[in-house]
Amino acid sequence: MTITLSSFLSELMRNPPLVITTLLTLGVILVNGWTDAPNAIATAISTRSIKPRNAIIIASVFNFLGVFVMTMVNSSVAETIYNMVDFGGDPDSALVALCAALFAIVLWATAAWWFGIPTSESHALIAGISGAAIALQGGIKGINFNEWVKVLYGLVLSIALGFIMGWLVVRIVEIIFGRVNRTKTYSFFKNAQILGSAGMAFMHGAQDGQKFMGVFMLGMFLAKGQSDVTTFHIPSWLIVLCSLVISFGTSIGGYRIIKSVGMDMVKLEKYQGFSADLAGVICLFIASATGLPVSTTHTKTTAVMGVGAAKRISSVNWGIVKEMIMAWILTFPGCGLIGFLMALLFMSIF
Repeated sequence: MTITLSSFLSELMRNPPLVITTLLTLGVILVNGWTDAPNAIATAISTRSIKPRNAIIIASVFNFLGVFVMTMVNSSVAETIYNMVDFGGDPDSALVALCAALFAIVLWATAAWWFGIPTSESHALIAGISGAAIALQGGIKGINFNEWVKVLYGLVLSIALGFIMGWLVVRIVEIIFGRVNRTKTYSFFKNAQILGSAGMAFMHGAQDGQKFMGVFMLGMFLAKGQSDVTTFHIPSWLIVLCSLVISFGTSIGGYRIIKSVGMDMVKLEKYQGFSADLAGVICLFIASATGLPVSTTHTKTTAVMGVGAAKRISSVNWGIVKEMIMAWILTFPGCGLIGFLMALLFMSIF
């Protein structure tokens, strides 16, 4: 099932709940581009391979392309998110619960940005809608564990494979260029890191754009009183809309996140920054191709850790890493609890 643009606009004009749902969903997408996407360009900026303004432009363009191209080719990540929770039953109550979850995600993401902690908006999304679904259904029957287990697989993949791939890629780069004069490789790795950042931005859009489109489709169906839709096709107009919003969010920038990932955690040289970007791109491509909803934040930051650890363990600022890991651990129970409580509050009020 799908929804045409004309049908969506007509429904938007006469359905106030759909207006609220649309604004909240676009707000979450905007925050994702604002707080998550800077991870893609953090290393290139920290190594001075590219100026921040130019990096943000590149990230905005390739976020757009990532959302658009990957969703046209393979929308399995969006389908996983859509089917992960049960918002069946009364469509009105389900819509209120979904709006509460989206509100909770914006609160969590904004707080994380304020403190400069690169939390995963993907996991905040998953936790928030899961908490709301539990509140709606009155228990864990609101969770489809056959789909939710893919989130756990993605969590392991993004952390373990990100670190391993970062360590491996930088070792290979060092072997290939070990005998080459460092000054001769300067321009090469400077340009290569710009390409790596573009690749990371593309894969960020490919992964995160689909997650939010899955929620967007859920909200549209609920607003139309359809709580039993199990299969759907993402329309082209929605792909373009989400691509533009996530790109606009990226254009706002996120210097706090860039500083934490690219400057405070590990001091990188250009070849190391390129290695971290390439490792992140490989991991995210594998996840997108297999339909696993992974965290782009976890993937990029653990790749940076792996690159730093390949030089020596002490080159990684483990104090910053500890803060990040604590934020990651708290995201599921924290944002899930906020989503749960907000859903109960919203349903009692509305």
